[in-house]
Amino acid sequence: MLLPRPAHRFSVPLPEPEPEGTQGETEEGAAYGWRDACPAGHPIRGWLGPVRCAPCGATAYGPRPLPFAVVTALLCAVLAAATGTRPELAVWLLLAPVGVLLAAVDLAVQRLPDPLTLPFPVVALALLGAAALLPEHAGDWPTALLGAAALGGAYLLLHLLNPSGMAFGDVKLSLGAGAVLGWYGWATVMLGTLAAFVLGALYGGALVLARRADRRTVIPFGPFLLAGTLTGLLIGAGAA
Repeated sequence: MLLPRPAHRFSVPLPEPEPEGTQGETEEGAAYGWRDACPAGHPIRGWLGPVRCAPCGATAYGPRPLPFAVVTALLCAVLAAATGTRPELAVWLLLAPVGVLLAAVDLAVQRLPDPLTLPFPVVALALLGAAALLPEHAGDWPTALLGAAALGGAYLLLHLLNPSGMAFGDVKLSLGAGAVLGWYGWATVMLGTLAAFVLGALYGGALVLARRADRRTVIPFGPFLLAGTLTGLLIGAGAA
C-alpha cells in the first residue's frame, strides 16, 4: 500500500530536448525526475501511500494499490521460503519493494530513476555487511562487492558498445543486482545474469511474433534485470 504514490511520482518520461533558441518551463518536476503536482495542478505531498489529492477529493489517477500489494507480498513470501531464517532475509525483504517500484516505473515510462538506482547498491552492500556480522548467514560480503563491480562493468561495456540497446539506467541498476547476486557467489551472478537476458529475449520474441514490435522496438530491460536477479537469488538462497 506504500508504493502507488512513489510509482506515480517517478513515472515521468525524460524531458524531450528543446529546440535551439527556445526555453520552456519544466512540467511536473520532470527536470528532477518526478511529479510534483496532480493532473489539476495541486502539489503532491509526501512519498508513501496511495495517490490522493485533498483539494481534488479524487483518487482516480495514478496506479492502483492492490497490484503493488499483491506482487510485493508474493515476492516477500517466495524470498522467505527460499532463504529461511538466515539474517540476509531481512535485507531481501527491505529491498524487494524497491525492486517492485523500479520495475513499475520502467514499465510505465522506460526509465529507471537515479534516486532509486544510485542508492540501491550502497544500501544493499551496507545491509549485507551488517548481515555478514551475524551468525548463520550464508553469503560472502567481499563477493557481493566484487559482484557489483563485475556486473556493473559488464553492463557498462554493453552500453558503450550499443547505447540504444542497453540504457545507462540499466547499468546503474546492475550494480545493485550484482551486489545481491554476489552474496551467494559467482555461480549465482552468472545464473541471474543469464536469466535476465533469456527472459528479456523471450519477451521481445513474443512481441515480434504477435506483431506488436519489430527488431528496432525498444523495450524496458529493468524488469527483466530484476526478474533475473530474483531468479538467481532464489536458486542461490535455496542452495546455500
